[in-house]
Parts: sequence; C-alpha cells; structure tokens
Amino acid sequence: MGILNSIFGNKSKKIKDFQSRGTLIIDVRTKGEYDQGAIPGSKNIPLQVINSKINEIKKLNKPVITCCASGMRSGSAATILKAQGIEAMNGGGWFSLSQKL
Repeated sequence: MGILNSIFGNKSKKIKDFQSRGTLIIDVRTKGEYDQGAIPGSKNIPLQVINSKINEIKKLNKPVITCCASGMRSGSAATILKAQGIEAMNGGGWFSLSQKL
C-alpha cells in the first residue's frame, strides 16, 4: 500500500486537509445527473462549461474537490482548474466521495 500512496497520494488525508480549509465541492456532471443525486452543498458546474467559470471559482479562494459519476470527468476538471492556478483535486465518483466526507 505504501507504493500506491506514494504514486497516487493519500486521497483521504488530502480530502480532510481540503475540508479543514473550507473546500468547495464541484460536481461536473450534467444538470440532469446532478438532480438525480448529489453531495449536499456541492456546486453543479458541468465539465462543458467549467472554463467559463474559472474567474468565479478563483474569486472564492478555496481549494476545490471535483467529482462526477466515475472520476473521469472530474479528473479532467481538476486538471483544467490546476492549470489555471486553482488548488484542486479529483475526488472521483460523487457517491464514493460522499462516503469520505
């Protein structure tokens, strides 16, 4: 397990760190998917429009955890946000993430 943690990092520890600093959870699924179930208090910004919300997200000055259905779209979103100087991590699938919060 040590090798996996060194390669992928300890996600639970990072989630707790982000939470302690008032993290913003961004769910990048479509509105229809989000409406069928989501993490309470999360913000729905579909991946297709996340680039247009960069300034709005930066103004909040919070670390961001992205989530989606499986972790693929949220991985892309986290990469986009990091490239724009936003502290972000991929939280993976929303339901799995909700169990870690």
